[in-house]
Parts: sequence; structure tokens; C-alpha cells
Amino acid sequence: ALGRLQEVKGSGVVGEQPVLRPGEHYEYTSGTPLATPSGIMVGSYQMTTLDGEQFDVFVPAFSLDSPHQTMRIN
Repeated sequence: ALGRLQEVKGSGVVGEQPVLRPGEHYEYTSGTPLATPSGIMVGSYQMTTLDGEQFDVFVPAFSLDSPHQTMRIN
């Protein structure tokens, strides 16, 4: 918001560390406070296989828009 960047790092996703087997998926809902009615989120998750190998899963940019604003910036 307003050209500011905030980096979030932590262990797990919303406090959980799911184990996903081939073909499984995981869904969650989260939120973040914004100083403006609109923002953008982008990032990655670092995953670890059961063998201990690490790899990154990239999350493409998506907009965060207040449902209370009539005009969308992003």
C-alpha cells in the first residue's frame, strides 16, 4: 500500500504445517490489514519433501481489494 513493501516469513501456513501426499491439495483462508483499500500480494512457499529436499512454490500476484470500495485500483 502506498508503495510500501512488507515481507512476511514464518513456519507453516496460518499456523499449520500440512503434509501433502501426491494428488492431495491444501486450502486455507487468511487476511492482512492494509493501510489503504487496495493492495497486491505475491510470494512463495518453501516446501520440504518427506526426504528432506526443499523447493519453492511461487504464488503469482493477486489483488487485495476492500469490498466496501466502489472503485478498484488493482
